[in-house]
Amino acid sequence: MRLKDKVAVITGGAGGMGLATVERFLAEGAKVVIADFNEATGAAALAGASAAGFGANARFIRCDVAQEADVAAAVALAVSAFGGLDIIFNNAGVGGAIGPVWELEEAEWDYTFDVLVKGVFFGIKHATRVFREQGRGGAIVNTASVAGLSGGCGPLAYSAAKAAVVNLTKAASVQLSPDRIRVNAICPGFILTGLTHPAQKSLAEAGAFLDGMQPWPRHGQGADIAGTALFLVSDDAGFITGEAIVVDGGLTAIGPDLWTRYGTPREATMSKTRLNRGTTGAANTTRELKK
Repeated sequence: MRLKDKVAVITGGAGGMGLATVERFLAEGAKVVIADFNEATGAAALAGASAAGFGANARFIRCDVAQEADVAAAVALAVSAFGGLDIIFNNAGVGGAIGPVWELEEAEWDYTFDVLVKGVFFGIKHATRVFREQGRGGAIVNTASVAGLSGGCGPLAYSAAKAAVVNLTKAASVQLSPDRIRVNAICPGFILTGLTHPAQKSLAEAGAFLDGMQPWPRHGQGADIAGTALFLVSDDAGFITGEAIVVDGGLTAIGPDLWTRYGTPREATMSKTRLNRGTTGAANTTRELKK
């Protein structure tokens, strides 16, 4: 078990990527504090942990990550219940404000940044205090997004907030390296969770829709993020800090995806090749492909 006797706090741990990570960490031997705003799903997460035989290693605390006292309490619970802290996964998130920038209200913008950025800051702050007092280092993972890496991959406010998380991760990694505290981020692409599962669609319909959003022939799942988080907090990643790991099925690799935008077949499905010589004055050529 890769996390035997490690203690972790996972915010947003009662659903989606967070719950998948809770389940994976418990299976790998960790003791986990599930910190989540939703008490009903939190109770369900605890029940699931107990049913899987991990009840003694799991605790739940209601946590609004936009409130510093709540985040501090989640970290304190890990210490009081399990004797210390080794890992924090600052994962809690919301879709936040969506709409034209000239129509967004200040309160909507603030709510988005309070949850997505301030919540990560609070997690880093309070976990670091424990890590430094313990003197044995620690691992911090933050949930960013491919939306924070460029324009057009998400709503404006959400994208700006996730870009802040990426930079906060890098800056914190530099500051905390002398204390052997590693700080990394995960940038998910289209992962089927409560945020990407519209109420009007069935789970199968939502999954089928997401299947076509990236080159890899299936949509992302919570387990994909859980596996990445496990790697980042494990000893295998002991020399990795300050990174924003993209987990997106090739979404960012495909970039602007001109084939789809222009309504033309992708290169992989073409029946002929073309050599475009641009404005050189030389003729373009076409070559039929063997079937």
